[in-house]
Amino acid sequence: MKKVISLALAAAICSASMLLAACGGNAGTATKDETSDTKTIATVDDLEGAKIGVQLGTTGDIYASDYEDKGSIIERYNKGADAVLALTQGKIDCVIIDSEPAKAFVAANEGLKILDEPFAEEDYAICVAKDNTDLLGKINTALAELKADGTTENIAKNFIGDDTKGKTPYVTPEGTEYPNGELHMATNAFFEPYEYYEGDTVVGIDASMAQAICDKLGYKLVIDDMDFDSIITAVQTGKADFGMAGMTVTEERLQAISFSDSYTTATQVIIVKE
Repeated sequence: MKKVISLALAAAICSASMLLAACGGNAGTATKDETSDTKTIATVDDLEGAKIGVQLGTTGDIYASDYEDKGSIIERYNKGADAVLALTQGKIDCVIIDSEPAKAFVAANEGLKILDEPFAEEDYAICVAKDNTDLLGKINTALAELKADGTTENIAKNFIGDDTKGKTPYVTPEGTEYPNGELHMATNAFFEPYEYYEGDTVVGIDASMAQAICDKLGYKLVIDDMDFDSIITAVQTGKADFGMAGMTVTEERLQAISFSDSYTTATQVIIVKE
């Protein structure tokens, strides 16, 4: 009887030892990384079936939506910075965004890169309510004059390019007056270098361009910061006079809003982990 009990006890001890060894082995082995399910994106062709991060309502969002029918998952964020953060955390495979903000994000986040192959090219313009043809005409006239005298080019150079950045800031001409009241510009000020904060002030290509236009037209510029996907509604309802936020002219947007002549050309790119 003692022999049977001893054998049973030995078997129990052996089983317990094996269980502890197994537990010890698991503790010493890395658990599955949440990034292990991510897909490597090397070209535009790899976007099919990928988890793609975009800023809600942007052109990147519109273009990326075409991939939903191809098995891709589109994760939409209120800010481009939130999409980039998700990429660094391994929650998505890539981010589609404008090239200039992409450069700023990559510079600020080690381990990210921009693919050499561009995703899409686009023209940026100013949106105005469809029934506000008078303001649209004035903006186009001002833009033409600013292009002709080199102001638009100098504004862009002041924010883009290692050799030119900070060297050609726009300065309101001395003696400029604003007898026509205010113009409210709707924007999303988290899209460097087009619009972003320096302290409490919104600066950037679009902010400077809008200031130059308002100086030409005799209006005081007021910038209203809001979510990107609220801009068109704000302009439609009269809460803002125009929208300027690195906004691309698309057929879908033209159904709801009018656009000025283009003031710059931009490229959509893909950010991935190195």
